[in-house]
Amino acid sequence: MHADPTPASDDTTPSVPETAATGGAGKSIGALVYFSSASENTSRFVAGLKLSELGVNVYRIPLKLGQPALQVREPYLLMVPTYGGGDARKAVPVQVKKFLNNAANRAWIRGVIASGNTNFGSAYAAAGDIIAAKCRVPYLYRFELMGTREDTRKVREGIARFFRERNATAR
Repeated sequence: MHADPTPASDDTTPSVPETAATGGAGKSIGALVYFSSASENTSRFVAGLKLSELGVNVYRIPLKLGQPALQVREPYLLMVPTYGGGDARKAVPVQVKKFLNNAANRAWIRGVIASGNTNFGSAYAAAGDIIAAKCRVPYLYRFELMGTREDTRKVREGIARFFRERNATAR
């Protein structure tokens, strides 16, 4: 894929990753887009994945609605916490809905990973179910709150495997 030589307007210019891929030949194999609330639980989990070492760009959906919109123009997996305290209708954070309501962002989603709280009962990690169904992508993994070391290992390995396999079949 190559960049369009025509300058894009501010609302379509691809965003710069929060953490750029450093693994391999310095070329990205894919991306992780995530949202983290003020609690920073998801942010800490993502930092522990050390995805840049694997060649994965990391982008963060802005917390405050007034911040510049995130524009992702490469294949990505979305990681999202579940909101709503057990009410599945409120499970997907508003910021994530706004990000996905941009058709250009939505076109690049390839899968979903969600966190949640088992105290939410049947709505545990429901944001992942909702997004996977609406975007017609696989729901790859769910974990509780900040995740465990085992969750970190599984997600890190799973993301690397997902993009390696996807990129191998794209050739």
